Amino acid sequence: MELYLDLCSQPCRSVFLVAKALNIPFDFKHVDLSAGQNYSEEFGKINIMRKVPVMKDADFILTESTAILDYMVQKHRGPTHWFPSELQPRARVNEYLSWQHTNLRTTGSKVFLLKVVFPMMMGCDAPKEKMDAAMDGLNESLSLLENYFLQDKPFIIGNQISVADVVAIAEVMQPVGSGVDVFVGRPKLCVWRDRVKAQLGEELFKEAHEVIMKISDLTQNIDKTALEMMKPKFQKMFS
Repeated sequence: MELYLDLCSQPCRSVFLVAKALNIPFDFKHVDLSAGQNYSEEFGKINIMRKVPVMKDADFILTESTAILDYMVQKHRGPTHWFPSELQPRARVNEYLSWQHTNLRTTGSKVFLLKVVFPMMMGCDAPKEKMDAAMDGLNESLSLLENYFLQDKPFIIGNQISVADVVAIAEVMQPVGSGVDVFVGRPKLCVWRDRVKAQLGEELFKEAHEVIMKISDLTQNIDKTALEMMKPKFQKMFS
């Protein structure tokens, strides 16, 4: 199995974490998004959509992180709590995965882009009103994660970790990497983070998030050609 990943990406981190947690053997194929490698001719043959993560299992190619997570757990017969077979627990996992795309993923990514990418692209800090609106959206998503999905449970589906928790922690850590401490004033979120970290293993958690926690190093060495290639799309996004 080959996994095409860039650990700056939240979905890539979730796939990486679950594959490692389940001891799935795989070849790590690094696709450097900051260098525009996803636009290379070689990668285009793997995924015409030019996005990561991508899984290649023999001649079977699969895109989209949630589909890859489901595939890996089923194929490698991971413990059922990761992606339950029981109807209601599985529905809870799918409920979170469906929600997060347009909520925590969107809001956390927006904060990260405005804090980290906007200054590189535009040569100045993001406008205060855009940053404030992005933070309001992120805080709303975090409150829903705490008060609806977690409530008083150790993990999203109950007493055991699932892929939903891994996907969630990968998203939560994205704004953290940009310098926003989302855990301040959120003791429930702090306790949950520590539980997830303990279940995955401290070293694995650190390995998966090392790049995002040192994002300032990456921004200093980003490929200028790739930056110019992304600029029109970025300007349209925040115009």
